[in-house]
Amino acid sequence: MPRPRHQLVSVRDTPYYHVYSRCVRRAFLCGVDRYSGRSYEHRRQWIEDRIRVLASLFSIDVCAYAVMSNHYHLVVKLSPADAAQWTDDSVLERWTAMFKGPLLVQRYRAGEDLDPAESASLKAITSVYRKRLTSLSWFMKCLNEPIARQANAEDGCTGHFWEARFKSQALRTDRTLLTAMAYVDLNPVRAGSAETPEDSEHTSIRARTRGDDTARAVGVAAARLRERKELKHVKISAKRLLPFAQKNVLDSSLKYLPIPQSDYLELVDASGRQIVGGKRGRIDPTIEPILERLGLTPDDWILATSGFRDHYRNGDLVLGKTA
Repeated sequence: MPRPRHQLVSVRDTPYYHVYSRCVRRAFLCGVDRYSGRSYEHRRQWIEDRIRVLASLFSIDVCAYAVMSNHYHLVVKLSPADAAQWTDDSVLERWTAMFKGPLLVQRYRAGEDLDPAESASLKAITSVYRKRLTSLSWFMKCLNEPIARQANAEDGCTGHFWEARFKSQALRTDRTLLTAMAYVDLNPVRAGSAETPEDSEHTSIRARTRGDDTARAVGVAAARLRERKELKHVKISAKRLLPFAQKNVLDSSLKYLPIPQSDYLELVDASGRQIVGGKRGRIDPTIEPILERLGLTPDDWILATSGFRDHYRNGDLVLGKTA
């Protein structure tokens, strides 16, 4: 029996999650419909823009993402401690970038004076918004609902666009986190839509390697949302993708991913070569120290990155005879 989302998502147990959403029936998020010949490629940019802008508004960091033809993947880190440091004005500014808010919030944002009772009510409302801005469920709601409305309007139809709210998997260990990220970054390669990870459009690995992971890129994404009237004209503090750790520096604050970027790129590239070749043969010797640290053999790594969901159980990887 399905369990409530609050029982599946617990920052106390792990801040990292792999989440994904799929379209219903033959609805297209993007790509080209082979039956009608109609192209939906422009929708890739819709969702990538929202991912980058929402990450800047919420206290949620994006580790990896890939936008495919009828689904997308995300690896995120929940960071509720960040929201605790925001001022009330910052919370209201972030929330009203997406939603109009009640009249009391609108009056306050317009500079009107409030009496003590109204100020107390505003404080309570702000507290609710602060909590929502740390929530994975609200993040996904703000991502999926506008895309569904926009796609339905473009297609001239009504009804469900997404198969369900979203699916989530807790990533309890470093090796599970890195495997999920590699799985996501290699999705276009496995699907045959890109020859290399860095050529995979609308993915985090392309943004990292092509220099698109900048504050300016997030600003451009926000401008596109404003042009489509999906975002209010408020100042956004642009957030980059969650950075990788520096070489030979261990960080226990969870502000960095647990591997240097160069090592991760080598790891993904070597894994991708094995998957594209259809073999689980020799892995590039340069990544062996990484696999040893993760406690994985080369064969286990290829199995995991080519079929992450098949080897995922209760927040960790299950490989070998127990898979």
